[in-house]
Amino acid sequence: MTAFDPWDPEFLADPYPAYADLRAKGRVHFYEPTNQWLVPHHADVSALLRDRRLGRTYQHRFTHEDFGRTAPPAEHEPFHTLNDHGMLDLEPPDHTRIRRLVSKAFTPRTVEQLKPYVGNLAGELVDRLVEKGGGDLLSDVAEPLPVAVIAEMLGIPEADRAPLRPWSADICGMYELNPSQDTARKAVQASVEFSDYLRELIAERRRTPGDDLISGLIAAHDEGDRLTEQEMISTAVLLLNAGHEATVNATVNGWYALFRNPEQLAALRADHSLVPTAVEELMRYDTPLQLFERWVLDDIEVDGVTMPRGAEIAMLFGSANHDPEVFRNPERLDLTRTDNPHISFSAGIHYCIGAPLARIELAASMTALLKKAPGLRLAAEPERKPNFVIRGLEGLSVAVR
Repeated sequence: MTAFDPWDPEFLADPYPAYADLRAKGRVHFYEPTNQWLVPHHADVSALLRDRRLGRTYQHRFTHEDFGRTAPPAEHEPFHTLNDHGMLDLEPPDHTRIRRLVSKAFTPRTVEQLKPYVGNLAGELVDRLVEKGGGDLLSDVAEPLPVAVIAEMLGIPEADRAPLRPWSADICGMYELNPSQDTARKAVQASVEFSDYLRELIAERRRTPGDDLISGLIAAHDEGDRLTEQEMISTAVLLLNAGHEATVNATVNGWYALFRNPEQLAALRADHSLVPTAVEELMRYDTPLQLFERWVLDDIEVDGVTMPRGAEIAMLFGSANHDPEVFRNPERLDLTRTDNPHISFSAGIHYCIGAPLARIELAASMTALLKKAPGLRLAAEPERKPNFVIRGLEGLSVAVR
């Protein structure tokens, strides 16, 4: 069995056996290469995501020195300024203030109103794929759908959208474990360019407001809700990155899983009413976000092991989603699974605000492909991205019979 090693290609190809080994050996494990405590069990991950003794940041309570940590290199400052002002890496009260404003754009009613737009766009993208007789499911359908949807919500003009995905990919490289200097350089450059673009767009929206989220954040600020320009920029980048990254990877991971489980794909093709449970099961089966980190703000004990203030905890979402204590036959893909409390969208105050929209997008693209490309098949074995935290494929070559 391959051991837990986030840089080993064999582990990256299939990390789930290593997770089973971790779960069998205990509830917490110190992993020296990343100086983190690994948490592999569903019950522990679920509880710790809600535990206020942990935080996505510590800087609301401690300096780097107080916390026993070294400040990031000065040359990484543009990335950290951008990242640290987004609500995913903030704690209350700042997190509460920003999330309250942004949540107005993600109410059930607002998201439900997007369904026709999402469905039509998914249909158009699949039509083009069918006309070509196939292509790369990632670049032809999986990427353009959620990028267009979140860009439309933010009010980013169509002509400006080409760099969004590359900027996002470079920034998200910093969320991997022990990122290289080259990864950091690309993330910093993308942070500068994306921030500069949004600063200009915010200035334009101040002059000419539109019916979009950026205009809404400006209006909220003007009406008395405190929201700095940096918070607006960081919020927009976070929504763009989080608003498509998981959906893109869930789409290609999911279809690759379906191609490897032909009996499940056949059942889905025969009964499209399975789409809602299929979306949930595919998110569980090959989790797009494998790991989520938290800092220990106050000493915490799990199974007799004390993790002291200043420690970092790595909650293994992929492992939790395969925990046999929670999921019957977890290694089996079962599109009819209804008892499915996966934590692919996290939990607690950092639960994914865009989860309802992601579900609509995943269901729309799956439905369009089932209807318009019923003979869709794998044309070539895909290459997996050399990433661990954000799990995806370099592409997914498909053919339409």
